[in-house]
Amino acid sequence: MPLTVNTGLNDAQANNESDKSSFIYKDLNLYFTKHPFTADVSKVTDVQAIKRSVRNLVLTNKGERLFHPEIGGNVRQSLFQNFTPISVIELQSAITDVIRTYEPRVILEEVVVNEATALDLDANRLRIIVQFSLANEPNTIEEVEVFLDRIR
Repeated sequence: MPLTVNTGLNDAQANNESDKSSFIYKDLNLYFTKHPFTADVSKVTDVQAIKRSVRNLVLTNKGERLFHPEIGGNVRQSLFQNFTPISVIELQSAITDVIRTYEPRVILEEVVVNEATALDLDANRLRIIVQFSLANEPNTIEEVEVFLDRIR
């Protein structure tokens, strides 16, 4: 069975439930949008839930989560460093460790940092692509793309 790459729509904003999986993952929608019929907080399911979880793990710094200060990859602090091949490897390693440790629903395929066109040194902008497959559907590769920008 060939591998296919599913990039999703605008960083996991699309509703893309998998019809092949035997178990549907459900999480709360962290945008807290209201469900149109129940007036409760809507849920995100399956691939969309996992993509948002991976994105949140990448963007979380250590110490930001109450009662779990150890969770996080400290990716944002790298925006203020000079990028060298060693710092890129450290960043890839930190992202890989945090995803493999705290997201058991995925099988991590690759973390791409600092592609040829992805790094803008003057603007302190960094592009990170995380490719993974779901643990219950290993033949499809999903992708989450995260841009890190220095705002201030």
